[in-house]
Parts: sequence; structure tokens; C-alpha cells
Amino acid sequence: MKSTLRLIDTHLHLASEQFNEDRSAVILRAIDAGVAAMIEIGYDLASSHAAVALANAHPAVFAVVGIQPNHLHDLPGDWIDQIRRLAAHPKVVAIGEIGLDYYWMKSPPSEQDAAFRAQLALAGELGLPVVIHSRDAMAETIAVLRDAARGPGIMHSFSGDWAAAQECLELGFYLSLSGPLTFPKSVALHEVARLAPADRLLIETDSPYLSPHPHRGQRNEPSRLVYIGQKLAELRGQTLNDLAPQLWQNTLHAFPRLSTALG
Repeated sequence: MKSTLRLIDTHLHLASEQFNEDRSAVILRAIDAGVAAMIEIGYDLASSHAAVALANAHPAVFAVVGIQPNHLHDLPGDWIDQIRRLAAHPKVVAIGEIGLDYYWMKSPPSEQDAAFRAQLALAGELGLPVVIHSRDAMAETIAVLRDAARGPGIMHSFSGDWAAAQECLELGFYLSLSGPLTFPKSVALHEVARLAPADRLLIETDSPYLSPHPHRGQRNEPSRLVYIGQKLAELRGQTLNDLAPQLWQNTLHAFPRLSTALG
């Protein structure tokens, strides 16, 4: 039976080869579970083109285009212009995922910083929000956003503590919570979920990664967004049915282009 919930998965990678055998079935399963829309995220030029193609092919899918800090090598000289052209598509709702990654450190911090700032400037030029990737670089990411962001955006798969969350909130950013929220040992994240303003929270699966409990370690998919929503509602003393309309409105505010399509 189709769910009466109305949720939006704000971050996933359906173009991943892990969905090559059953991508359409995964999308239909998500819709049946109450996930009315899904936002496919680019992380390099190929995946950004794929995100737009997927959005073209599926009414429930929207796209975000950008270069993630672990994919800055071998970029052509016109990469920023390619992202600009892709972002003109009406189903592209943000620039991302962009930011800093000092865990893998696949590019020097100076190169990460330059690409991050260039894409923040592009988002400002186009009037689009940004989807932020930050790993082992929260303080540095916040410093760049404070200096260079021209509009609000989304902290993808937020994993910081309440102090970091407050800094992001002060900048006008939304906190997008993913599978780790459902893990018993995610105590700091549970505190963030309880204390953050209701109108600044989003949920995502990051499929095929970060599958929530009780599916931890398996390929994730957007239908499992419900587990994350249920945990968030539980932490806030609500039911998911009560929380879902707030999450829907939050997502439309975070991604204004979605409002035209989804209302």
C-alpha cells in the first residue's frame, strides 16, 4: 500500500553504478514509501551531467551540480562554465556538493579553497543555494562560508556537534541529517536533532551510502528516508506524520526552485 507521507530526500546518488540493475524500481519503491521527490547530487562533471539526465528522465527527481573537493584533479579549464551551463536547467535546484575534505586530502587545501570559493561565487551569481560537503574541516568550512557565501545553503549529512550546528545556523544554513542519526552511539548528533530549530532541519539518505539502522552496512536507497525521519521525530517528541509537513516546507524554502514544481 502506498504511504500517505510526503517527504523529500535532499541528497542521494541514484546515478551510481550500484543502481544500474534496478534504478527505476528503487525510485518507484521510494515513491510508494512516501518519498515524493529526490534530489540527485553531482560531485564531478560526469555525475553532474548524469544528475541532469536523471532529472530529465524521472519527474520525481531533481538535480544539483558541482565539483566535490575529492574530485578536483583533471578538471578541464572550462569546468566552471560547464557547471554554469548545467545549472541553467530548470530542474537544477542548487550548486553542490562543494566544500572541503581534509580526511581524504586528495587535493591540497589551497586548491580545495579556490574551487570552493569559485562555486560559491557561481551560486551567488545564479541565485542558487549551495550543498556543502565538509569532512574533518568543519571550522575551515564555516570560515569560508562566513567570508564568501552569498546566500544560504544546506550542510549535507551534518555530523558536527551542537556548537558547530549553531555556527551553521547563524549563517542561515539548514542542517541535513542522514543515516548516522539512527545509530545509538550518535549522541552528539541526537543533541543537534533535539535542539535545532524545527524550521532548519532536512533529511537525506545519501544513497547508496550511510544506510540507517536496521539496514546499516547494506546498500542504501531513498525508501529508507522514512527511518531517518522517524528517528528525528522520536528525538523531538513527535510522530513522523506530525513532523513531515514541516520537513516538506523546510525543503521547499531551502531549494526555492522546488517550490515551482512541487508547491
